[in-house]
Amino acid sequence: MRHGIVLFTSDRGITPAAAAQAAEENGFHTFYVPEHTHIPVRRDAAHPGTGDETLPDDRYTRTLDPWVALASAVTVTSAIRLATAVALPVESDPITLAKTIASLDHLSGGRVTVGAGFGWNTDELADHHVPADRRRTVLREYVEAMRALWTREQASYAGEFVSFGPSWAWPKPVQAHVPLLIGAGGGPKTLAWIAAHADGWMTTPTERDILPKVAALRAAWADAGRAGRPEICVLATARPSPEDVAAWEEAGVTEIMWGLPDRPADEVVAFLARHAARLGL
Repeated sequence: MRHGIVLFTSDRGITPAAAAQAAEENGFHTFYVPEHTHIPVRRDAAHPGTGDETLPDDRYTRTLDPWVALASAVTVTSAIRLATAVALPVESDPITLAKTIASLDHLSGGRVTVGAGFGWNTDELADHHVPADRRRTVLREYVEAMRALWTREQASYAGEFVSFGPSWAWPKPVQAHVPLLIGAGGGPKTLAWIAAHADGWMTTPTERDILPKVAALRAAWADAGRAGRPEICVLATARPSPEDVAAWEEAGVTEIMWGLPDRPADEVVAFLARHAARLGL
């Protein structure tokens, strides 16, 4: 089972490049950053963690662009995977986003993983003209359209929300298949969507009863006729016990994602070294 690091980026504290470099030097497998383009001041959408319009962390309003953040880490790392936890693809133009991700994968030598969400903040989605009740369909079309641009010499797509005629688009990603993980609550609808359209699941900060949901995803995966097993990344919101970790690994969890403290850079680097030693990396 692998171990990854999540930096809740903002315009303060350690930079993504410095955090990614320290994570790689300490043996972590993946470096993750989040995305929010903006947070509308007036919102009807409740935050999943607080249950109302309040936010648990002011960094929600201060997040860096995830693709710029990951690009800044390319030249100071060589092996660690560069990922989002989670990005909101439907808040970007799909053709432009496909170019951005392909460019990042090209420049990093094939190290990109796309962790995507459907979007809990429906007010944020509304400002991007994404209807809340169709956001899963929009994301599916974005993914299909981007994969067409990444894999075909002449790509086209015709959907309800994305449409373009035969087009050239290079560079192609280094990876033949850019992994797509979905970060969302592990209900039956989400797990079925993952089995049909994605490569794996990321748990949410409020996730409970992980083991039954892992089993449910693997069953949905088999029902969908998918080969192999899904990637399953568990976000550790509290320090799990050794028994928890062993049970996750036995159940098929492939990576634990550990958050970084919102501290000055030197303290974050020291934390990474201590945490890597605790994990035996």
